[in-house]
Amino acid sequence: MSLVVKLKMIFDKLFMSDKWNIGYINQSPESLISSQKLNDKISWLREDSVDYAADPFIVHINGNYHIFYEELSFLKGKGEIMVTNGLSFKNKKKVEIITNQSIHLSYPYLFTEKNKFYCIPETSAIKQVVLYQVDKDNLQKFKKVRTLLEGDDFVDSSIIQYNNKYWLFTSISGKPGVLYIYYSDTLLGVFKSHVLNPIVVENHVSRSAGRLFIVDQKLYMPSQNPGKCYGGSIMINEITHINETEFQYRTVFELLPQPPYNVGLHTINFAKGLLVVDGKRNKFSVFTPIKKIVKKIRSHA
Repeated sequence: MSLVVKLKMIFDKLFMSDKWNIGYINQSPESLISSQKLNDKISWLREDSVDYAADPFIVHINGNYHIFYEELSFLKGKGEIMVTNGLSFKNKKKVEIITNQSIHLSYPYLFTEKNKFYCIPETSAIKQVVLYQVDKDNLQKFKKVRTLLEGDDFVDSSIIQYNNKYWLFTSISGKPGVLYIYYSDTLLGVFKSHVLNPIVVENHVSRSAGRLFIVDQKLYMPSQNPGKCYGGSIMINEITHINETEFQYRTVFELLPQPPYNVGLHTINFAKGLLVVDGKRNKFSVFTPIKKIVKKIRSHA
């Protein structure tokens, strides 16, 4: 290894950090499956000052788009759920989620059921998967409905109604290469563990990367591909067979990040003809060493 390469590695380690942002494209799930690619260049939101704006979930209410997402500042150390009014961070607001402690929040999985909006944010710090109802007149306000699962560090939990059952896909932090599936006849019913849990899958399938969706009666699951780095790209997988005792899938295609956020891409979602994603780039800052020291101290604490 040359001296120049060594010096660059040292420089990058000291002064470079990840920067996540959110972007969008006019594209439907049907178009994505038929083309097997993003059909245009991503329009990126003007960057916010925070380190992470990621895990975007989009909804369309009363003629306007709103993006729910995770906001993270290294100095704060804990993610928060935010919501935009339109396709901009200008009028963002913090979502009110009441827990018994201040915890890291992320991946605000949004879905609709009988004209009601629900959200399952990641709350692995309290070892629970919790269902909230979103107030359509005040999108900042979440009302707890019930706890769906508890007892482990569940991350990126994703739910969908398919073939007359509700299927809950989730992962457990620190356990790559396995997927956990639970099912129930109703959203408010008891979610039972799939017979095959933990289900052994390829590493690029074991963690969700956005809302499950259905095209031509086929069920698709986006998943994170950590092959090159955390959040490196997204794999689109077709669930070819699923019931209470069986599970089969096939990976159909990969979505790669786009410049200038060409380091990572790890969430994709749709609403009324619009597709949203997040993207990662490397960012230089003279304050990066301080942020990294604070993060290390906090993790040890």
